[in-house]
Amino acid sequence: MVATSVKTVELPLVEDTEEFGRKLGGVVRAGDLVLLAGPLGAGKTALVRGLAAGLGVEGRVSSPTFVIARVHGPAAEGRGISLVHVDAYRLGGHLDELDDLDLDTDLVDAVVAVEWGEGVAERLSEDHLLIRLERQADDVRTAQLIPHGEWRLRDLPV
Repeated sequence: MVATSVKTVELPLVEDTEEFGRKLGGVVRAGDLVLLAGPLGAGKTALVRGLAAGLGVEGRVSSPTFVIARVHGPAAEGRGISLVHVDAYRLGGHLDELDDLDLDTDLVDAVVAVEWGEGVAERLSEDHLLIRLERQADDVRTAQLIPHGEWRLRDLPV
């Protein structure tokens, strides 16, 4: 499905990236798919740390590069929604390996955030939010928000 509109947000500090993720965590719902794209150091994991904080999930959030996926369950004081954090980098675009993670089942009860997900994980749901992160020469990050399907920019914390 084609993106409905695009918004760019400037995130001068890593803390701003985490805060944006925290605000996003306040509006996402179980079943939402968030795809993160961008080069190393662009802020993908920082954004997911914030997303986890906004959801109020348990556990330290770090890049799941070597385990491919981590599930963070809801904390007692959280929103009651789990977070599945996936790093698709090592999958190398192999869609059968993505299928092996059974993420479509997780999409029923959890928010699924996929780092390196562009071009790989869109097929999990036509309703997804793509966030392209870039790190400028002055270390300022920008996030381009591209909603697909039922996602709408008015639903986002921008």
